[in-house]
Amino acid sequence: MSTPITRPGIEELRERIRRLEGAVGRRRLVLPFGIKAIDRHLPGGGLALGALHEVAGGGNGAINGAAAALFAAGVAARTRGKVLWCITRPDLFAPALAQAGLAPDRVIYVETGDEKSVLLCFEEGLRHGGLGAVVAEVARLSMTASRRLQLAAENSGSIGLAIRRWRRQTEAADFGQPTASVTRWRVTVLPATPLPVPGVGRARWQLELIRCRASESADFEVEACDAKGRLALPTELVHGPGQKDIGRRRAAR
Repeated sequence: MSTPITRPGIEELRERIRRLEGAVGRRRLVLPFGIKAIDRHLPGGGLALGALHEVAGGGNGAINGAAAALFAAGVAARTRGKVLWCITRPDLFAPALAQAGLAPDRVIYVETGDEKSVLLCFEEGLRHGGLGAVVAEVARLSMTASRRLQLAAENSGSIGLAIRRWRRQTEAADFGQPTASVTRWRVTVLPATPLPVPGVGRARWQLELIRCRASESADFEVEACDAKGRLALPTELVHGPGQKDIGRRRAAR
């Protein structure tokens, strides 16, 4: 006859499961965008902390690539602590990052000679545990590398943001390959928000959530990050007939 499991035995098993699962408590922490149309599509109501996320420009042009970097900067700006930003090309424009809420004194830049070194710095930064966010610009991201990054983020609780940038069009196809990232985003620049007087309005983006673990894909039209890293919905979408189109569901890719 089998011996029944006592209450202490059950608690011991639960504790063992918690240890095996690792930083499960941290994975439940999220960074909300503060926009219900977006947060409701994300498990927990926001962008998961202690996780890896990917973002890319919606086209091959430099403008969309810059928008992807500003989206990542806005996310990083809303975390606490220093931000490690790993690059292979010294073409970041610090004043633009500051306009997206990421002050220069918060950013530690690491420039390496190749993407292999970028990935190593990315992983070490995520393992550190004392950083608010770790950002890395990479063209290719294999399943093996992304799993290592995801595990490092889970263990430390830091958020990892992989900005996918390509030198050649042939590298862009790699973005369609599966990775261990929790979410995958694509940012496309739209015409700016019109002003009541002649001038330059607030930039707009088409924000595509093309992959989200345990949720659905969706599209959003948003105004770009402000000086605190926050997105906003265009006024006419909030109050006008276009509201029904916010957060349209799309077939998963």
